[in-house]
Amino acid sequence: MENKAIDPVTLEVIWNRFMSVANEQQDTLIRTAFSTIVRESQDLACGLFDTKGRMIAQSLSGTPGHINAMATSMKHFLAAFPPDKLSAGDVLITNDPWQTAGQINDITITTPIFRDGKLVALFANTCHSADIGGRILSAEAREVFEEGLRIPIMKLFERGEPNQILMQIVRANVRQPDEVIGDFYAQTACNETGGRALLEMMDEFDLDSIDPVAEEIIRRSEAAVRAEIRKLPSGEWKNETWSDGFEEPIVVRCTVKVAGDEIFIDFTGSSPQSTRGINVVLNYTHAYASFAIKAAICPDVPHNEGSFRPVHVSAPPGSILNALDPAPVASRQVIGHFIPSAIFAALSGAMPGRLMAPGADPIWLSVWRGQNPSFTLTLFQVGGTGARPTKDGLNAVGFPSGVAGVPAEVIESLSPLVMKRRALRPDSGGAGKWRGGLGQLTEFTRRGAGRWSVSSIADRTAYPAPGLLGGQPGATGEVMLGDGTRLNAKALKDLSSGEIVHVNLPGGGGYGEAFKRDVEKVRWDVIEGYITSAEAEKKYGVAVRFSGRADDLVRLPEDWIIDQTKTNEFRSRR
Repeated sequence: MENKAIDPVTLEVIWNRFMSVANEQQDTLIRTAFSTIVRESQDLACGLFDTKGRMIAQSLSGTPGHINAMATSMKHFLAAFPPDKLSAGDVLITNDPWQTAGQINDITITTPIFRDGKLVALFANTCHSADIGGRILSAEAREVFEEGLRIPIMKLFERGEPNQILMQIVRANVRQPDEVIGDFYAQTACNETGGRALLEMMDEFDLDSIDPVAEEIIRRSEAAVRAEIRKLPSGEWKNETWSDGFEEPIVVRCTVKVAGDEIFIDFTGSSPQSTRGINVVLNYTHAYASFAIKAAICPDVPHNEGSFRPVHVSAPPGSILNALDPAPVASRQVIGHFIPSAIFAALSGAMPGRLMAPGADPIWLSVWRGQNPSFTLTLFQVGGTGARPTKDGLNAVGFPSGVAGVPAEVIESLSPLVMKRRALRPDSGGAGKWRGGLGQLTEFTRRGAGRWSVSSIADRTAYPAPGLLGGQPGATGEVMLGDGTRLNAKALKDLSSGEIVHVNLPGGGGYGEAFKRDVEKVRWDVIEGYITSAEAEKKYGVAVRFSGRADDLVRLPEDWIIDQTKTNEFRSRR
């Protein structure tokens, strides 16, 4: 089929098989991974590439920062190891932040696939490693050298034989060698599974090469994205958003320019790079910026090389979104995750009524360590998303990262850590005609005596998620001890036996004016515990009261009624 025209039906069938192959790749990774980060939180990306290193298909889930940065990394892999220097059984690896996903802990593993001695494809995946040495994962480093072991592009396996020297170096430098090396093997098996499935598919369809199919898929995707961009009004829109930063607040300024069938996103005016590990490398900036455009204007277009081409991203060298080597970058997500919201807020002028309000944005990451017994556990948590033009925000759902939470049962079976509480956080969603999503209330302690600590990497503890078009901001987050002492949300804290740590996540911004929210929706927000009666009156101008007895253990929905007189009075004042 290599030189024949591909009819649309066959193309659609092959495209769906590519997706199936990538999903099979991901399933293998999740089922064989050693770490909870990959197995439970799914902080990963899997993808299929043609022989030119162009991404054709990705697996069903995965974070944009991994997927899109992994796509960029392929040019670095092929530059270091062109096809004539690769053989069947070779596996490549790197975690260089400037060549892949922007932090030392993210490991990208690439496998070339051969058919009859000829390179026909590459499979790659990127996963967050449980540990990579250096400081415990945090934002406190002042150089990338402090953050862990940096692996240049090299062979993890050569003709099927493991690189024992590299394995020994990794084992000697990480705190959890079995998990880290175990994930290396899981990532390798993941690519092998994808390659095996692809070769079976090529035999089934009598394909000598997938490059012509890839070319057509990429061409169509690019054309579809350009067509959607042309529907937007030409012009330039600006926005700025603020992060807590580390030593001082950080501003992310973006300018979005629509010109014909192309979009230019520039971050000139953003803060200079930080002395601490919250810096973002340009390929990570490009990853989330291109994701934001695709999510905003063409979510149904296949995600591949073609959908990137019409989107151009720039940031001044040495700025917070284009940090230069050897800047510390371990916690780049706390700034990088603000990028989609900043772009959405700017584009709202060009796409009224189509984009969501800003949300809690950065995932909250915490690393818990202790002795007696020795343990290290990395947890991801998420707050609420921003409200949408016709719907409320989502509660405790990760955006833009898409990572999953770890069940309490898993946490407590793998470590002495105890999750005493996990609940939605009332009144945390920003008020609006459409309410912002709620954050979480979580509470941790540990079983037994012994030293333990938490290194948190969090944001929006000072700057809440703003609302959109009259919507109100969500609640800020907080990390604090049981006695109410607030902790630095980006620092390591040593804890004593019996100490309790509260990790309370922020909510998303509201959309539209809160006094225009349907009163029945406000009533149900109170019934569900999403907002309190006091919040209903103060923010929404709706008086909701309980008509039953104060000591009733069961409160039925019909017992909550709207005081129409007071509600009319409250709302008439506005």
